[in-house]
Amino acid sequence: MADTTILKGEYRKEFGKGASRRLRRDGRIPGVLYASHQEPVHFHVDRIETQALVRREGVNAVFELELDGEQFLSMVKVIDQNILTLDIDHLDLQAIKRGEKVEVSVPVIAEGEVFSGAMLIQEEETILVEASALSIPEELTVSVAGVEAGNQVLAGDITLPEGVTLVDEADKLVLNIVAEEVAEIPEDGEEAAAEGEAESAE
Repeated sequence: MADTTILKGEYRKEFGKGASRRLRRDGRIPGVLYASHQEPVHFHVDRIETQALVRREGVNAVFELELDGEQFLSMVKVIDQNILTLDIDHLDLQAIKRGEKVEVSVPVIAEGEVFSGAMLIQEEETILVEASALSIPEELTVSVAGVEAGNQVLAGDITLPEGVTLVDEADKLVLNIVAEEVAEIPEDGEEAAAEGEAESAE
């Protein structure tokens, strides 16, 4: 991530639910930037620009938040979405330093088709890892092509990029390959008997 995206915003001067509603009505997203060395910074950013950034770079997006010409290297901490429109309603950011390592939940994506007669169950959508703030993987892919029922993929089995370490327990179950359930089809005689019993009950 040599060229970090810059997201321009403005300091918030009004607070409270009414002020936040007015910002959202005007196409802005209220947010708070948290840092260990300073008080929380309240800001607002353009909704369309911010949502495009999150779609493009993922929920662990790292970018420069620019406020009145000052830039803060930040990563997404919490996103609150509107349950109806899915628009971002509020944004919590964490200030970070270049070279700093952070703990993040990274999506696990299964690729390929399991062996015939087997079924894939994804027990966990993400795993917790530690990575450099500027080298957070967008996702971790695991090939399940041809894997037979009875096999499992644990967090410790997933290959991580260089410089990324696992924080979750190594035995955390992520992917489970089980036997495909086949519905029993009754024979003609059994089906007729069942119908007869149902009619008698009536």
